[in-house]
Amino acid sequence: MELKDTYKTIAFSSPETLFKEKSSKFFGYAYPIQSETEVKPIIDGLRKQHPHAVHYCYAYQIGAESIIYRANDDGEPSNSAGMPIYGQIQSFDLTNILIVIVRIFGGTKLGVGGLITAYKTSAQITLEASEIIEKTIDTRFIVSFDYKNINKVMRVIKEKNIEIINQKMEMSCEIEIITRKKNAEMVFKIFNSMFEIEVKKL
Repeated sequence: MELKDTYKTIAFSSPETLFKEKSSKFFGYAYPIQSETEVKPIIDGLRKQHPHAVHYCYAYQIGAESIIYRANDDGEPSNSAGMPIYGQIQSFDLTNILIVIVRIFGGTKLGVGGLITAYKTSAQITLEASEIIEKTIDTRFIVSFDYKNINKVMRVIKEKNIEIINQKMEMSCEIEIITRKKNAEMVFKIFNSMFEIEVKKL
C-alpha cells in the first residue's frame, strides 16, 4: 500500500456565505488554521462583526497524521450545530480548517432537526465557496557535514529535487531540508550511507 502523504485544506479564508431559514440568517466562514490558538481570536472578531448574533457555532480539525478536532454548539441544543458543521469538514475530507457559522435568530424556532439541517447546509455552502487545495505531509531533516563535502550533499539535493529551508555554511555546514513524507526514508538512507555526513530527522 502506498503511503498517503497528502491532505486537503483550503487555500485561504472563504468569502462570507449566507443561508436563510425561516427568517434566521446563518453566516458561514471557513479559515485555514495551523493551531488551536488561532480559533479564539477569529471567533472574537466575528462577535465584533455580528454583535446582534446569538450563536457562533464552529468546528475545526487540525493535523494530517494525529488529528485534533472540536465541535462547539455555542448554546444551541446539544449536537445540533457543531457536529453537523464538523460532518461537512469530514465529508469534504479536509483538515487544518475552522468553520464558523454565525446565527442571527429570526424569531421562529427551527427545532433540533431544522437546526441540524441549517448548520450542515450553511457549512456545505461555505466549503463549496472555498478554494480547496492539496498539500503534502512533509518531513524535515538536518544534514551536517564539513565544508569539503558540500558538493556531494548538493548533488543529492539537486538530483532528488529536495527543498532547502535553511543553511549555515561555515567550516562545518548544516542544511535543513524538507521532503514529502513518502520520499523521506529514501532521502534519509542516501545521506545516512554517505561518508562523513550526518543526517537527523527534526
